[in-house]
Amino acid sequence: MPAFHPALADLPPEIPIFPLSGALLLPEGRLPLNIFEPRYLAMVEDALGAGRMLGMVQGDPNLPKRGGDSQVYKVGCLGRISSFSETDDGRLLITLTGLIRYRIAEEIEGRRGYRRVRADYAEFAADLAVDGAPPALDREALLTALRPYFRARGIEANWAAIEQTGDAMLVTTLCMVCPFDVREKQALLEAPGPQERAQMLVALMQMDAHGMAPEGRPS
Repeated sequence: MPAFHPALADLPPEIPIFPLSGALLLPEGRLPLNIFEPRYLAMVEDALGAGRMLGMVQGDPNLPKRGGDSQVYKVGCLGRISSFSETDDGRLLITLTGLIRYRIAEEIEGRRGYRRVRADYAEFAADLAVDGAPPALDREALLTALRPYFRARGIEANWAAIEQTGDAMLVTTLCMVCPFDVREKQALLEAPGPQERAQMLVALMQMDAHGMAPEGRPS
């Protein structure tokens, strides 16, 4: 069981959000962040004093900015600050551990420059399960897709570490670190469950690898 495992009823109904396109957080995933903007430094400071939780969410590229801020997708992922340190120049280096996805019910009044929302977790309650069977994964198909994808992208991999990583964590980690575009990352986030996410991951890698020239540029 994870070190921190809240019940659905214990989750905060109102949360600060960190809109960051291209940064994907999934349940049980770990996302390192370098915080330096004053409003987000304030957000992290407040979160550290109130349960350590904040929501990651991507800006929606299909919608125009409003009041200088990006409009965001309706689904994000709640994370808990599981480690943090301060640099000599005042930045905060944090790691968020994903807990559960949420749907934005409404955006509410911000605080100290950062944005806040009312979050609805009900449809994603299964994200908190810790005693279910791991999702079935065609690991051979995943690795078969992964090798040409990494080769096309010029990504060097520690294959020994990949082989030793469990199925669920391997899928979560690859979804988070692979350089998919914003829409693809959002589709992975919103996949109904781990099995569907794994299938989508394989499909995205296959399509991407086939659409890239050997040196990694679009063909």
